[in-house]
Amino acid sequence: MRCRKCGEKACINMRQHKLALCKTHFLDWVPDQVEHAIKKYSMFTHHDRLLVAVSGGKDSLSLWDILRHLGYSADGLYIGLGIDDSVSYSDKSLEYTRRFAQEQNLMLHIVDIKAEYGETITAVAMRTHRGHYKPCSVCGLVKRHEMNRIAHQNNYSVLLTGHNLDDETAILFGNTINWLGNYLIHQSPVLEANKLGLARKVKPLCRIYEREMAAYALLRGINYIHEECPFSIDSTSIYHKELLNNLETDRPGAKLNFYLSFLRAKKDGLFSSATDENAELLHACSECGQPTTAPGLCAFCRMFVST
Repeated sequence: MRCRKCGEKACINMRQHKLALCKTHFLDWVPDQVEHAIKKYSMFTHHDRLLVAVSGGKDSLSLWDILRHLGYSADGLYIGLGIDDSVSYSDKSLEYTRRFAQEQNLMLHIVDIKAEYGETITAVAMRTHRGHYKPCSVCGLVKRHEMNRIAHQNNYSVLLTGHNLDDETAILFGNTINWLGNYLIHQSPVLEANKLGLARKVKPLCRIYEREMAAYALLRGINYIHEECPFSIDSTSIYHKELLNNLETDRPGAKLNFYLSFLRAKKDGLFSSATDENAELLHACSECGQPTTAPGLCAFCRMFVST
């Protein structure tokens, strides 16, 4: 198989795009696709202060690398959750993240949840019984809170996450089959900072397949943690990804079409009559200042500050 651009031997065949590329042209193609998404959805400009949430995985580290390739200045944020399993997942992911930042001479903020608040997320999950001892709900809550906190305290105008197309379609699939209207309304490549205490969040990799991101990391020589979070085993999102992968095998491009069709439907007014029932109930948490619908303290502060 030959590269569509130059005729040399191709290193990747992307059936969904009917495109085969060599290493050189693939490593140019991915940043071009990311830049296209940045401009199409008006995510940010070169004048913005960018903060990338990095986990040590292929997507977030590759996103950080791509931003440099495109000439954007971006700092990183690593949140140490204290997930300590047989491979010391949190320590290992931090090691990969710190090494990448040092090699590329990049600024990295590190938040250690246990050092900052006295407990790991697994300890909090066990204490509060939140998520039946599986800390996924605690993890999401903590990451959202800390990303907003660090972005605001350090005057970053945009927070970037490494969600790829497979992540987005799995979320969309789960929200659709359960008709979670409020989640569907808010799923977007750009989440505006339209509520007090929230940072503007964007997903520049939302149109890039996970397989393409893995190939980019490999060909760029980016070292990343290959192990998945131990608590993600048997998760619903992974099951949804497997279902969508089967569909993609039979119908190349199905995932991209599913996601882009959803975005077009939203733009055309699919949810025009829907309203956010919680919007008027939001107020600033008396402890941290972030928005919450709960009376008094927000969920994060009730878990950590009030104990």
